Amino acid sequence: MEQKLDDFCHKLIRLAEQLPIDLSQKTASQLYQYYLMLIEKNKVMNLTAITDEDDVILKHFIDSLSIVKYFESSEFYGKNGQSGPKMIDIGTGAGFPGLVLKIVFPDLQMTLFDSLQKRLNFLDEVIIHLGLTGVCTVHGRAEDFGLDPNFREKYDFAVSRAVANMATLSEYCLPFVRTGGCFVAYKTSESEDEIASAENAVRKLGAEIESQCHFTLPGSDIGRNLVVLRKKHPTDRKYPRKAGTPSKDPLK
Repeated sequence: MEQKLDDFCHKLIRLAEQLPIDLSQKTASQLYQYYLMLIEKNKVMNLTAITDEDDVILKHFIDSLSIVKYFESSEFYGKNGQSGPKMIDIGTGAGFPGLVLKIVFPDLQMTLFDSLQKRLNFLDEVIIHLGLTGVCTVHGRAEDFGLDPNFREKYDFAVSRAVANMATLSEYCLPFVRTGGCFVAYKTSESEDEIASAENAVRKLGAEIESQCHFTLPGSDIGRNLVVLRKKHPTDRKYPRKAGTPSKDPLK
C-alpha cells in the first residue's frame, strides 16, 4: 500500500511540475485518497469512465489543474490571512475540476454544483474524509440557481468541464459570475468553430471571450483549450432561460 501511494504521488508531482505547480507530498496524498474513494464508489455508481490510475492522474487531476496555464497559482490563494476567491464548478460530476482545485488551492471558497444528488453525496464523503473546509455542495439546475439572488453574480470564478455547447455552457455559468470575474471553460483542442459561433451569445450574457489558451497535457498528445470569458457587465435578468431551454435552443 505504501509503495502504491509513493508511486502515485511521484507520478502526480512530476506531471504537476510541468504546469507548473509545486505539489507537496501531503497534497498529493490527499489526491491519492480521493482517487481510491473514486474507484471504490465507481463500482456501485457511474462516476467516471476513466479508472486506470495513470489516466485518472492525467485526464482528471492534471487536466483539472491546467487552469494555471492561464492564471497564476497565487490568484487562488487568500491575501493577508483572508479567504481566497469564490469559485463555483457547474456540473462538477465526480468533482472535476472543482474538488481537485480545492484540494490543491485550499484558500479557494468552492461551491460544487450538480444536478444529481448521488454524485454530490459522494463528494460530501470525500470532503469529510479529507477534512476540507470552505467547500460546499449544491444540488439543483443552473437555470434555477442562476436566478437565485444568493448565487447570482456572487462568484469571482465559474469553471466547468461539462460536455455542452459553448453557448449553452455560457448561459449556465455566466449568471453566477460577478462583473469583472471570469468563467473558464475546459474544452478540447478542436473547439474553435464552436467557440467562434458562441461569441454573440457570450456578449448577450454580459461577457467577452478574453483568451483561448491552447496546450497539450504534460506527457501526452492530448490537446486542450482553456476558454476564458471575462464578465464586463451584469447579465440581463432574462438569462438564464427556463430549465431545458439553453440546451434545446442555444443562444445565437
